[in-house]
Amino acid sequence: MGNYKEKIFLIAGTEDGRKLAEFLAEKNFDVTASVVSEYGRKILEQYKNIQVNDKKLNAEELEKILHENNFKILVDASHPYAENVSENAITACRNAGIFYARYEREEIKPAYKKIFYAESYEQAAEISAKLGKNIFLTTGSRNLKKFCDCDAVKNCIITARILPTAEVIAECEKFLPPKQIIAIQGKFSVELNAELFNHAHAEVIVTKNSGQVGGTDTKILAAEKLNLPVVMINRPKIFYPNLAKSFEEVFEIVENYLMERR
Repeated sequence: MGNYKEKIFLIAGTEDGRKLAEFLAEKNFDVTASVVSEYGRKILEQYKNIQVNDKKLNAEELEKILHENNFKILVDASHPYAENVSENAITACRNAGIFYARYEREEIKPAYKKIFYAESYEQAAEISAKLGKNIFLTTGSRNLKKFCDCDAVKNCIITARILPTAEVIAECEKFLPPKQIIAIQGKFSVELNAELFNHAHAEVIVTKNSGQVGGTDTKILAAEKLNLPVVMINRPKIFYPNLAKSFEEVFEIVENYLMERR
């Protein structure tokens, strides 16, 4: 890397996104990391060499902030299932003439034979209802309404494991009684996953392919240990320009872009 210090706007809505922000800052980039949670903001504020944006931005607002602050590069390290975030970022960069690079963690490729794949939360609900009455959701709170509103699960008992914040719990209580909400923060071992599944009398587990960082591997191993079927919601199908699967690949892509501009 040269002596220049380019400005990077990094969408860092995940644990590995925050680590990537630190990694790029250590590579002498001027990094502004964007998060939408109080938890994420507090973690990033520990780093003196990283600026933080904690305002939720649509495509137009993102384009404006990129222009006004003279960013040349955007690195999208949002969650693999944050489809709208990535699509907004791609649109904003295209309209603003900003270089876009995507970091996405690797998927898990499980060998477990009792995995049923779904393309949406609605389809996952329909599949789950056919596999068991007691459904354990490990997909967080964001799409809980979408799942619970499906007619297929009206007669099912749904247990949701969510983050233990007041805001998230209050949102989930709109759809589930307190006894069907498990508010706890991971990561979770195989043993703890199995214990929680047993505690809820789960008959089917619903998850996303969030990779090892997201704990998908230990969820599947726990389900296999208990011989429980797993409904896996596939990642959204998005064409990502300049896709990287590691921090070093992100650095290489960005460095190549900067060298081409010299």
